[in-house]
Amino acid sequence: MALSRAHRRDDVNFWPGFVDALSTMLIGIVFLLSVFVLGQFFLSQELTGKDTALERLNRQISELTDLLALERSSNRQAQESLSLLQSTLTREQGERGRIQGLLESQTSTAPAQLSEAQKALEAEKQLSARAQATVEMVNQQIVAMRRQLAALEEALGASEARDKESQTRISELGSRLNVALAQRVQELARYRSDFFGRLRQVLGTRPDIRVVGDRFVFQSEVFFDVGQAVLKPEGRAELDKLATILVDLAREMPPDIPWILRVDGHTDNRPIRSAVFPSNWSLSAGRAIAVVEYLITRGLPSDRIAATGFGEFQPLDVANNDEAWRRNRRIEFKITER
Repeated sequence: MALSRAHRRDDVNFWPGFVDALSTMLIGIVFLLSVFVLGQFFLSQELTGKDTALERLNRQISELTDLLALERSSNRQAQESLSLLQSTLTREQGERGRIQGLLESQTSTAPAQLSEAQKALEAEKQLSARAQATVEMVNQQIVAMRRQLAALEEALGASEARDKESQTRISELGSRLNVALAQRVQELARYRSDFFGRLRQVLGTRPDIRVVGDRFVFQSEVFFDVGQAVLKPEGRAELDKLATILVDLAREMPPDIPWILRVDGHTDNRPIRSAVFPSNWSLSAGRAIAVVEYLITRGLPSDRIAATGFGEFQPLDVANNDEAWRRNRRIEFKITER
């Protein structure tokens, strides 16, 4: 046992201690067995009255057996606990190594991360300063725009007031203008009525000259031969009468009345076959121009007369016979406003 203890001191292993315990236990068991044998010997000598001692010894043996089984179970549990503790220790050592590696990695990268964070913070500060300057500038612009808006609103109010005043003046001027125009229209109607009266007196009641509404209508045959735009002598004579009245009327009319004598040429719907006039439209325009040019030579102001050709497109009679064609070939005179 002394050697066992010396060996246990030299080796940290717990197995020698465990063996010593078992040896001690076995020695105890051997001792007990020896006692039991001795007891049996003495019991064999002293059977009488020893039943109680035998039973006691049997109970002790049973208890020792139970203790031995308990020790064996405890030994097995201790081995299992030791194995579990060893695996746990291995696991903890691995986890410790992993944590140590992470710590070393973070420790090595911490300065770089701190530098990056400081740079980012500085950049944010610069951006914040620029943003603040931008906000200040925008606020100043908003204030300026509000001032401009107030000035514009004030100008708009003044403009609306002037506009209302102008509208009132325009309305008054419009009323005056309408009155003046009505007066001029009445004067023009009066002179036109005077012109019609004088012209009726001069021309008399001829079937080839008639009044249609506000126009004097002359049959084309009064002034021109068929298909021609050259005034006949008798046509010039009729125009001389008309020119005398028109020249007198032009002298009598106030210069501010915007009147004009419109000479309209019309033809029938039969196609014309002439090298001079390719269409009835050109023939009607040529006849109206011939009349206008002659009246100008007789003293009518050129700014008071105009020539218009309508061709066959404004007929008085839509029938296709000699009478309808004759009625549609005409020269019309109308005093109207410019």
